[in-house]
Amino acid sequence: MTSNHVPVVIIGAGPAGLTAAYELAMHNIHPLVLEKADKVGGIARTEVYKGYHFDIGGHRFFTKIPTVQQLWEQMLGPDFHRVHRLSRIYYRGHFFYYPLNLWNTLSNLGLWESVWILLSYIKARLLPAKPEDNFERWVSNRFGWRLYQTFFQTYTEKVWGIPCHEIQAEWAAQRIHGLSLTTAVLSALFGTENAKSLIHEFYYPTQGPGMMWQRFAEAVVSKGGQVWLQAEVVALQRDDQRVNAVLVNHEGKEVRITVDQVISSMPLRELVAAFDPPPPDVVREAAQGLHYRDFILVGLILNCPNPFPDNWLYIHSPEVQVGRIQNFRNWSQMMVPDAHKTSLGLEYFCNEGDALWSMPDQELVALAARELNSIGLASAADVEEGVVFRQRKAYPVYDRDYRVNLAAIRGFLATVTNLQTIGRNGMHRYNNMDHSMLTGMLAARNVLGEQHDLWKVNTEQEYYE
Repeated sequence: MTSNHVPVVIIGAGPAGLTAAYELAMHNIHPLVLEKADKVGGIARTEVYKGYHFDIGGHRFFTKIPTVQQLWEQMLGPDFHRVHRLSRIYYRGHFFYYPLNLWNTLSNLGLWESVWILLSYIKARLLPAKPEDNFERWVSNRFGWRLYQTFFQTYTEKVWGIPCHEIQAEWAAQRIHGLSLTTAVLSALFGTENAKSLIHEFYYPTQGPGMMWQRFAEAVVSKGGQVWLQAEVVALQRDDQRVNAVLVNHEGKEVRITVDQVISSMPLRELVAAFDPPPPDVVREAAQGLHYRDFILVGLILNCPNPFPDNWLYIHSPEVQVGRIQNFRNWSQMMVPDAHKTSLGLEYFCNEGDALWSMPDQELVALAARELNSIGLASAADVEEGVVFRQRKAYPVYDRDYRVNLAAIRGFLATVTNLQTIGRNGMHRYNNMDHSMLTGMLAARNVLGEQHDLWKVNTEQEYYE
């Protein structure tokens, strides 16, 4: 075993970890970033297959945090372009614009269904369901039961794999902040910006989000930092109040790194399991009680240039398993190397080890082609070939027990004085990309002597969906 010392170890080379590393490097502190995968970006990486670029999840670059916007523009310059958003919901054989277009919605729903939705909304406002402690009640109280069933229930249950009444209202409040039927209708009628969760335009790297994080990694290295790929954290050795060393399996070799500070974006369940000696039983049990949702991106290459005009589609229909479809040419033409073809990303939400996750790649490609055909977006005959990417722990689940479990873990982590957790999985919080970056930035500034409460990030932020 080899051994060395660095001032700061950062676990994870996603948006949060690389932002923390860059902030430190800009202040002449040389961090070591440890990334388990073979490329940077984490969930926001870009995969490349035969020259086609696949964004794992579809990442819109939009923020109201000026320092984050400046960093993005600084890193990419002319390779960071503005994209007009077009996204729709597919439900019962119809395409509904999202953000809502009133006339399109009324036309698709029909007069009587629209009347029932209005009556359901009035009832919800007069007689809201109590207690408002889960996603189903939170949404129904703001939109009415009938609209909840039409535009929220099926897709949400596809994403999370559990009934909406088992998802905490806190998740709805975070992801649909400031949106109600009234604000949605005002936006549809008058083009107002009252609906804070609805974004009509965003920025995007010309070759996908991974381009951004590769530039961050290069900047960190150019300023004296290190970024290790294929570096899996084996253990965090600690005394009562400090992490003293991080054990890493790097390219097949075990390395012991002594540290002054640790910043971690690894999933909390894995972080707790890595402590040596282990935390108290109650903390380990709480970590095992945290749950995650995984997903599969099936990338299809089609022998047609643009089967539909949207950047992405939400597939609410329960007849198919696919949850969302990305059309990468409409994010950036440079994602697709052939002007006569396009590439799509069909997203399937699942749990690691379940039937969908375990399905052979060839069968997943065939399933995606059939479902694309059944929706009517493109003929299965247009599918030239496909590729499959699996993403573990994409979404932290806000189930009934997560808040209690998270509180137990946070209580323990507060006793480890030189460790900070950041990012989506490092805080078990469904952060947007810019919020994850902000936690990394503030964690780095804490190392530099400032005092920021990272858990206050993303408590009152806007523009979710």
